[in-house]
Amino acid sequence: MNIILFTKCRQRPFALRLGSAQVLLSMITGVVLLAGSLFAGGYWLGRSAHQAPPVTLGMVNAWKNEVVSQKQQIAHVKQRAQNYIDALSLRIGQLQAHVIRLNALGQRLTKMANLDKGEFNFDDAPAQGGPEDSHETQPQAGEDIVQTMDELASQLDSREQQLDALETMLLHSNLQKQVYPAGRPIKQGWVSSFFGYRADPFTGKREFHKGEDFAGKSGSSVISVAAGVVTWAGKRGGYGNLVEIDHGNGYVTRYGHNKKILVKVGERVRKGQRIALMGSTGRSTGPHVHFEVLLNGHAVNPAKYVRASR
Repeated sequence: MNIILFTKCRQRPFALRLGSAQVLLSMITGVVLLAGSLFAGGYWLGRSAHQAPPVTLGMVNAWKNEVVSQKQQIAHVKQRAQNYIDALSLRIGQLQAHVIRLNALGQRLTKMANLDKGEFNFDDAPAQGGPEDSHETQPQAGEDIVQTMDELASQLDSREQQLDALETMLLHSNLQKQVYPAGRPIKQGWVSSFFGYRADPFTGKREFHKGEDFAGKSGSSVISVAAGVVTWAGKRGGYGNLVEIDHGNGYVTRYGHNKKILVKVGERVRKGQRIALMGSTGRSTGPHVHFEVLLNGHAVNPAKYVRASR
């Protein structure tokens, strides 16, 4: 194959002779160069068509203002969260102090109630249980402050249950002490006659004395040895002016020969309350109070109950 070339350098044309292999290589090279040129041109044209608008100073300032605004919002939220945490921390401190006071109170009450050591242990939760619930348990919050609040609430619940149980027991115990006959029926005086057989002061015969006599000054105070309800307040045969009090649990006490009665039937009296004035009414040889203790309707020796308060 011959190619004739015309150039300005030469005054006349010259011929370039190419073989078949050279012709084929030249054609391939030309096709590749043309395809590359077309691809590059299309790429740059497409990029130019989709290129974003240029960044301006106003856009940069707007972005900076947005960043500042976001930082301010974050700081505000952080401050609110910190205030909330501070408030919770203060509340936790108050609850912890409350738990400590409850523990101290419980320990004092336990000692006052003369309970066995360990019967009411305020360091442990009250004993309780039950079958496993079929419902799935919910996971606890992972935050330390929430966990602390939950623990304190649980401690307060357990302390409340223990104190309620202790209060009930103390009230019952105190009630039992109040209604149980104990002590002397007088504030001042002495025992002038005991329970049991004795020589009757009027006949001299051997007779059974159902109570215990306490002599003293006429008009001195006669007091109830236990809380109860007055079931008799008036004259009654050889008892003279008699006061009878029902204390429950089968206990009844009688106070005879009084000069003056200070209570009425149906009246509630407390332990140690003045119920009469000592006298010598009825079958009596001098100022004293005849004191009887009845259990389920039967007279029992008052000495046991008189000594019970010592």
